[in-house]
Amino acid sequence: MYFQRLKDLREDMELNQTDIANILFTSQTVYSRYERGVRTIPVEHLLILADFYNVSVDYILGRTNCKSVQK
Repeated sequence: MYFQRLKDLREDMELNQTDIANILFTSQTVYSRYERGVRTIPVEHLLILADFYNVSVDYILGRTNCKSVQK
């Protein structure tokens, strides 16, 4: 699965892959593989990114177009 939304969210904040990789305590290469869908993103990383971008995991996964987190 290709996660275009990961790339879009990152670019919307004018961050590069290394910036996000540092947040996840991983390498830029591994993060790049997440964005390209070459490597499965761990649930822990999805949760960190959803919190960081203030969006739902469902939004990142393309299950909804609603960015807001339901509380």
